[in-house]
Amino acid sequence: MKHPLRLLQAFTLFLAGLFGFFVFLGNLMDYDSNFQFVKHVLSMDTTFEGNALMWRAITTPWVWTVGYIGIIIAEGAFAAIAIVGAVKLFLRRDADVATYDRARGWGYTAYALGFAIWFIGFIIIGAEWFAMWQSSTWNGKETAMGIVTLWAGFAVLLAMNEPAREVESKA
Repeated sequence: MKHPLRLLQAFTLFLAGLFGFFVFLGNLMDYDSNFQFVKHVLSMDTTFEGNALMWRAITTPWVWTVGYIGIIIAEGAFAAIAIVGAVKLFLRRDADVATYDRARGWGYTAYALGFAIWFIGFIIIGAEWFAMWQSSTWNGKETAMGIVTLWAGFAVLLAMNEPAREVESKA
């Protein structure tokens, strides 16, 4: 195999995109279940009773809808960018470093968007600002943390280069 690391980079980016696509489809196909998640997190109605952070709660239904549609659009964009990037990486796996590096930009963009969705959106805003961590029913913090950890590992993998190989001479 000529470029096993490049194949692995394309494969992991494709898997990230496939995950994003399934999440995107799940949100469309089971809209109400996932809308309930957003509604309960933003309204903070399942956090600890007497919690001093309740002033942060958003109980306006149109805000829940706009927020949820924003999440769906972002997850769809993540999926599309990652899958397109994976195809570009695969097609350029034998290209020179500069050409391959340009294709890597798609992966970096996808992982940056993934961090925005799952780290900023679910962990910082959902879990911390809206105290989602206090809910035993509507708590996606651990799931989001696992996803963010994967994107971090995949981004590091994407940044790696093939080791230089010595050419064996036939003497």
